[in-house]
Amino acid sequence: MSEAMLLSYDPVQHLLPPPTSHAAPATIALAPPLLTGGSTLAAALAKRKSVREFAPTPLSLQQLSDLLWAANGINRPETGGRTAPSAHGLNEIDIYVALPEGAYEYEPVPHRLRLKHAVDARNLTGYQDFVGKAPLDLVYVVNHARADQMPEAVRETFAGVAAGAISQNVSLYCASAGLGCVVRGWLNQRLLAEALSLNEDEVPVLAQTVGHAAAVR
Repeated sequence: MSEAMLLSYDPVQHLLPPPTSHAAPATIALAPPLLTGGSTLAAALAKRKSVREFAPTPLSLQQLSDLLWAANGINRPETGGRTAPSAHGLNEIDIYVALPEGAYEYEPVPHRLRLKHAVDARNLTGYQDFVGKAPLDLVYVVNHARADQMPEAVRETFAGVAAGAISQNVSLYCASAGLGCVVRGWLNQRLLAEALSLNEDEVPVLAQTVGHAAAVR
């Protein structure tokens, strides 16, 4: 990664990601997304909020499938169109999923997760006290190589718009499905890049914690 794109502070040593406790599968096949049920759009908008206290209960594979499809999955197979907009169809934002069993990249085609590194990277996705306690964290990574034909002056703006659209899709899905989530921009970019096995053209820009909201005390 370019040093110009990294945060200037040194990482805290206790945040180094632990190895997973068991062998992580190389790929995780996701079921087709369920396209019926859930709240209306108006109801989801009314319920949308940031949640910062999570239960450790993992999402089901169906919930994980629906979540990732809503985030930036294929909704027009004939053209490869996505659920989230991207200027000129660059799709420069990749979604990484930090799970207890490993760090995975979401592949919209064929709608699956591919293992990048067998570490639990959840605690690298932020510095808030709830980070690492929820069952998963999504990390939005801009791939600058896909945008190298765009004027440099607008690349960051377009990438920010794309990441924001994806995070809002996730927020609305969570509101509809009864899950909690929160978007965060305070990342340990240096260690995240290592944990996710990113190259110099790939930079984490946002994270989003997802899970079941903890019971109100």
